[in-house]
Amino acid sequence: MMARCLIVVPCLNEAAHIGGLVAWLVEAAERLDGHVVVADGGSTDGTLAILAAAAQAAPRLTVFHNARRIQSAGVNAAVARYGADAQWLIRVDAHGDYPEDFLDRILADAEAHAADSVVVGMVTRGEGLRQSAAAMAQNSRLGNGGSAHRAGAAGHWTDHGHHAAMRIDAFKAVGGYDESFSHNEDAELDHRLRMAGKRIWMTGATAMTYYPRTSLRALGRQYFGYGKGRAMNILKHRMTPRLRQMIPVFVAPALLLILLAPVSLAFLVPALAWALLCLGYGLALGLRAGRPATGALAGVSAMIMHAAWSAGFWRAVLTLPRRREALA
Repeated sequence: MMARCLIVVPCLNEAAHIGGLVAWLVEAAERLDGHVVVADGGSTDGTLAILAAAAQAAPRLTVFHNARRIQSAGVNAAVARYGADAQWLIRVDAHGDYPEDFLDRILADAEAHAADSVVVGMVTRGEGLRQSAAAMAQNSRLGNGGSAHRAGAAGHWTDHGHHAAMRIDAFKAVGGYDESFSHNEDAELDHRLRMAGKRIWMTGATAMTYYPRTSLRALGRQYFGYGKGRAMNILKHRMTPRLRQMIPVFVAPALLLILLAPVSLAFLVPALAWALLCLGYGLALGLRAGRPATGALAGVSAMIMHAAWSAGFWRAVLTLPRRREALA
């Protein structure tokens, strides 16, 4: 199908969100001359049945199996199969909500600024205590370090943000996503876009809403992947990370120092100071919002996010060089 824009939705077990999302996207695709492609990584929760029913009634919706499961591979496969004649690649997160005019606004902003890529701000929201606590942490400096695409910002040229729209010729020119990345693939691609002279516009015209993981264990797995992806990015491109990106690196070593507490209680100080900072900051957020219980759990969520990110970072730093030597 020839279309102006290819709308790709990487997906895995999103039965709670996918029905409403594809209904909205199909309606937008009709208006914008788009083709909606869902790259499903092997859902087992009823997502595929919902998608099959939707596809029967919507010729602009295609669903295919993403055998590698990860988002980078799913988007690459969708572009390779269905993007030959499209001008724009639009990436939509299945685990989020979007304003009705989201696609219209990002395409209009992209064309108005002659941007190669448009990225958006992201606000995190939750339902229930655990998810709301994770959202509270992620929306704060404790959880995002002041990242512009987390906190929201006016329109400006940037080096990275949450992917929304990209010219397919720019995407192909730099080779698409690096499929060795299960996380942080967007930042890695943004680096190559900039090195190729492409321009990335952070739109102030719209934003998306993201729903965090509902369990602390899943949150930890997610942030372990983020930390690993950040380290892979730094090692691949020999980048100098920003200070806010590197502060969590020291959490895992601080926790390991606890093992030396029998030698001296001074080894407890770094981890104790970090824990008190997270818990106190979270409680302050909760009190300010009138939700002290949520704030208390937000501090715990932040600790899990920091510790898992740090562990993932060090795992990549310590194992990737040896793995590359073995493959050489």
